[in-house]
Amino acid sequence: MDRSRRLLMSKAGAALLLGSGWTGSSLAQSQTARAAARTVILGQSVPLTGAASEIGLAFAAGCRLYATQFNDANAASGLQLKLVQLDDGYDAQRAAANARTLLVDDKADLLFGFVGTASSEAGANAAAQQGTVLFAPFAAADNLRTAAHPNVFHVRPSMADEAIKIVRQCATVGQNRIALVGDDDAMGRAGLAAVQQAMGEQKLGAMVASVLVPAAGVKLDAALADVLKASPQAIVLVSLSGTTAEAIRKLRKSGYAGSFMAFSIVGIDPLYATLGKDISGIVISQVVPSPRSPAIPIVKEYLAAVDNSDQTSSYEGLEGFIAAKAAGEAVRRAGRAFTAASLQRVMASMTDYDVGGFRINLRPGLRDPQRTIDLISITADGRVLR
Repeated sequence: MDRSRRLLMSKAGAALLLGSGWTGSSLAQSQTARAAARTVILGQSVPLTGAASEIGLAFAAGCRLYATQFNDANAASGLQLKLVQLDDGYDAQRAAANARTLLVDDKADLLFGFVGTASSEAGANAAAQQGTVLFAPFAAADNLRTAAHPNVFHVRPSMADEAIKIVRQCATVGQNRIALVGDDDAMGRAGLAAVQQAMGEQKLGAMVASVLVPAAGVKLDAALADVLKASPQAIVLVSLSGTTAEAIRKLRKSGYAGSFMAFSIVGIDPLYATLGKDISGIVISQVVPSPRSPAIPIVKEYLAAVDNSDQTSSYEGLEGFIAAKAAGEAVRRAGRAFTAASLQRVMASMTDYDVGGFRINLRPGLRDPQRTIDLISITADGRVLR
């Protein structure tokens, strides 16, 4: 920039300040406000590559959308969110290493939005060691909701909440012979425990069969054959979209004509991308509203942000947007001078927060019966049915 242009801009700036009624006193106040400004660092480990990358990418993108919106809305006040996202490839050891990097090197004020059951547990442990919180994990096991983990705050309901909804639906339509197929990992084991608990609470006895298979799928055929021998009326799937899609296709090819029920962690959009029209009739629990329902204020807000971005709407993106909005609200309520302890107290008090026509409870314990969980299915042409 040449000297005459700098001078012209300097004069224009001075004219703007004077024209706005700025004085030495107001300038001092502005400097004080800037001194009190704070950038809050949210450290996120998320699978941007690997088996769960479609979920991770969409969830992470939704988080970024709201962080940008928060920063634009709070630019004048100086309160800002800095979202640092590291790829863990859906590997718990990498997530644990990322958690240490985020807390020690990046100086994250809190850990946020870890994706995956084992990865969320690694994040919770790292946060506890550093005296901070893990906020809004995606697909955390229910043991992170006990009194032993007071520093973990959940935006989504528990697996137990989803399991009871699924099992009740089966019982309502007379399906008492229920089986389970899941990934042989922390998520699959957590889902198995949740369904077993729900079966007991509904006095349906034990499942007729349950199998957990390695994600590689080499043992899937034998496992599914064992399930079919039990003649289940409904099969609950606790797995990522790859295993879920393969299991559904193999079971249908074998002649199975019963129902399929899946947890929200399957990722409805990646499952549809994998199965296409074969997704018809599968029932999937959802813990956030449909991203195609603009009559709900939070969805309208999300879709407006999507329209101003290069993203497309998705359930996972909306959940990320909601998670980041809840984090931003907690930070706003805690104030710029918050400490880890005061932020935790604020989060614990947010037991009925309306994010926009959708209410969340950050401290529900193992159960939150007031939370809305939808059971939906998708038609062959992609329409969502409830």
